[in-house]
Amino acid sequence: MIKRFIIAFVLLVLICGGIVGFNMFRDNAIEQFFANMPVATVTVAAETVEPRDWTPGIEALGTVRAAQGVDLTVETAGVVKEVLFTSNQKVEAGEILIQLDDAVQRADLEAGKTQAALDKTTLNRAAELQKRGVGSDVTLDQARAAASASESEVAKLQAVLDQKQLRAPFSGTIGIPRVDIGQYLAPGTIVATIQDLETMRADFAIPEQQLNLLKIGGPVRFGVTAEDMPFVGTIKGIEPKVDPTSRMVTVRAEVTNPEGKLSPGQFVQVEVVLPEEKDVLAVAQTSLVTSLYGDYVYVVKPAKKDEEETKPAEAGEASAQPAPAADAQPAADAQPAMVATQVFVKPGRRSHGLVEILEGISAGDQVVTAGQNRLSNGTPVNVDNTVNPANPAQPQPAAK
Repeated sequence: MIKRFIIAFVLLVLICGGIVGFNMFRDNAIEQFFANMPVATVTVAAETVEPRDWTPGIEALGTVRAAQGVDLTVETAGVVKEVLFTSNQKVEAGEILIQLDDAVQRADLEAGKTQAALDKTTLNRAAELQKRGVGSDVTLDQARAAASASESEVAKLQAVLDQKQLRAPFSGTIGIPRVDIGQYLAPGTIVATIQDLETMRADFAIPEQQLNLLKIGGPVRFGVTAEDMPFVGTIKGIEPKVDPTSRMVTVRAEVTNPEGKLSPGQFVQVEVVLPEEKDVLAVAQTSLVTSLYGDYVYVVKPAKKDEEETKPAEAGEASAQPAPAADAQPAADAQPAMVATQVFVKPGRRSHGLVEILEGISAGDQVVTAGQNRLSNGTPVNVDNTVNPANPAQPQPAAK
């Protein structure tokens, strides 16, 4: 019984020892395999950092509206007799747009003119009699007052008649008519909108920290997108008060719109152009990688050879080693020519796809602009700028 127990125990120890030994052998083999496995060379795009001219700017979001734009309304009640405009018609200042029924007002005006003419004749007769000495001063004064009152009444009736016409307050483009012939209008009823689309205003807000960078007359660029800003204007006004809630400052710029591509109420991207700066180190924004540990870029540098290869071999070792074959590849081919080195940097301003680098790199460094997602510190790289996303103007390779 004891003998069987000893035999079973020995077998159990042998089996467990074999399993443990196999696992240790397997883990060591895997470790050696990955340690000696060559690292694949990664193809990346890169550019050489050089000092360049930098045009800084302040980016913001704005809303466009016409320099002159109002909703047209009538001043007095009446029935629409004529609509003298069509949608999107360009009208001149003073042009009649809406004619209300004015028959009663015209009749009152004719009666007023007749009375004014009679009072004028009476005044002339009283003045002539006063010269001959047969008229009194009181009669002349009464005639003069009656004539003046009649002229004022005529002016009043003419103003009432003019209110039956809606005229364009300035030259511009008129919108869709909101009334029809025969419709009764009350004072204040909106008839249409008129906008001067030749000159536009853009209101936008910037942080209070950048207020000292603005000045009246400074250049501003506008566009529907940040990549396309074809409209150029100037700053016309800066709000002297900072909004205590948002800590933003409202700015107004004016831009010409000769082709009418901007519409009132439209959302636009705004960039306030600041004075140009010289010798600024900047790289493409695609080069910068942001992580929890900081911002960094990959710099392409020549690979360093191992120190063991640079040491001269011992005499005994040299005689023991076999001579290399004639067709064998040189040892230098096994070493990568270039490697990617991770360099932490301090980024600054951003503009037009570029980011300013304040610390970390210097002029002449070759920075990776595409392919960083496959890199780690010390990865062998091959630079190929055939396709470089950081330079859209670069010609693309032909399809094979």
